[in-house]
Amino acid sequence: MNISNFLVESAARRPNHPAIRFLGQTLTYEGFNRQVDRLSHGLVRIGLRPRDICVLMMPNSINWALVYYALAKVGAVVLPVNFLYRVGELEHIFKDSGARAFIGHKDYLEYPCQVMAHLPKMDLRIAQGVSPGHGFIPLEELFVEEGIFHPYPTREDDTWAIIYTSGTTGHPKGAMLTHYNLISNAMTVANMRTTDPSDVVLGVLPLYHIYGQTSAFNSSIYQGLTIRLFPHFDAEELFSAIEQEESSILIAVPTVFNRLVELANARPPKRSGLRFCISGGASLPVEVLRRFEERFHTTIYEGYGLTECSPVCVENPFGRQTRPGSIGLPIPGFEARIVNDQDEEVPIGEVGELVVRGPGVMKGYLNQPEATAETLRGGWLHTGDLARMDEDRYIYIVDRKKEMIIRGGYNVYPREIEEILYAHPDVLEAAVVGVPHPDLGEEVAAAIVLRQGAKVTQEDLKQFVKQQVAPYKYPRKIQFVKELPKSHTGKILKRSIRLE
Repeated sequence: MNISNFLVESAARRPNHPAIRFLGQTLTYEGFNRQVDRLSHGLVRIGLRPRDICVLMMPNSINWALVYYALAKVGAVVLPVNFLYRVGELEHIFKDSGARAFIGHKDYLEYPCQVMAHLPKMDLRIAQGVSPGHGFIPLEELFVEEGIFHPYPTREDDTWAIIYTSGTTGHPKGAMLTHYNLISNAMTVANMRTTDPSDVVLGVLPLYHIYGQTSAFNSSIYQGLTIRLFPHFDAEELFSAIEQEESSILIAVPTVFNRLVELANARPPKRSGLRFCISGGASLPVEVLRRFEERFHTTIYEGYGLTECSPVCVENPFGRQTRPGSIGLPIPGFEARIVNDQDEEVPIGEVGELVVRGPGVMKGYLNQPEATAETLRGGWLHTGDLARMDEDRYIYIVDRKKEMIIRGGYNVYPREIEEILYAHPDVLEAAVVGVPHPDLGEEVAAAIVLRQGAKVTQEDLKQFVKQQVAPYKYPRKIQFVKELPKSHTGKILKRSIRLE
């Protein structure tokens, strides 16, 4: 099955229902499918072939959605890229992928142009908003009238998307995800949740990210829901949308929930149309979850995933009592275990590495057979995350394996300390990291963003944490900062934190 069949089937089932609303424009399912057919014909006309790899480097927009499904109908391979990437990031991705085609936006061509100047094999270059004769084919010229375009008959194991993981060390690796991977994941997460035909999905996640593609975009198109797409996350705009929409669903990262809570503290929402929310992309502090649910009178179902899983593999079961702090249970079709360094399962309650397997697990890393073999050894995807299970097999993420702090031989899990810091009324955001220590090896340190008007001191926070954990765990070093470095999806980038 080709993933574009999601659109074809929803267009047949709900032709006049709004598929996407974006900056005052509305595209029905029938109109969406017709525009995709037109663009598919145009792409074939200029020479795009099945299995050609095409970089898609545009911000959230209706055109992003059209290009995505047109590439699928043609049978090409999509390579979504963050439109804010610079030369260093793009050079590795473009060269490593061997991409033949590029589709971008006129406002974000400076850096890709510098890289493509040395890549003559990337000969199909398309951009939205450009004039003819400047090295790019205007995207607008590729919408041609030639009737229905039938999706290319892809096989289950045909690669549909290559998503480059950010990685904590070295160059990003390209995870190869098949049509089956992404179809199964989108269908599974959609079928887990009870939705109404009138629900509006608030599309604040960037579509170049796998979380946005699967949980907000593909699963909504599969169900025939309306996506209210935002060009980027703006807390005020999203807050207003929550008040305006009669029945809405918010799929977001913890930073989004935290920012909305801050707005609600200053100005309680007039009403909340949120039926439920999904949180993923990073661990959601329990205090943020509690405050959000109180302010917006809804439930957040925290889940867990990674690029290599398409991405969702664990989530709190919909419609049942959630367990704050837990990412839930494996979703249908997935299995999960907690193992030690010898890949042996550890007893319930003990900490080990989370490993998973299921239909969303990637084909492998592009051009990286050794990394693929290591990550998928024994038939299980090794996530690199430390976790534990309770007696009901609910999973709790303890921390990233590589972010665990070893202080004088004792293991300190940053997330445990962050949860305590978030519970302090003066703390807006917190990140706990290890810093070098000449005697202990590592010392526990924290970078803190305070709420406006906060009076708390570093010593106050040290004592606040010290009262709740073993003596070796509390942060000896605390630094107040204006903001924490974050990825474009809002995930805190601990590797970029520099403490003085």
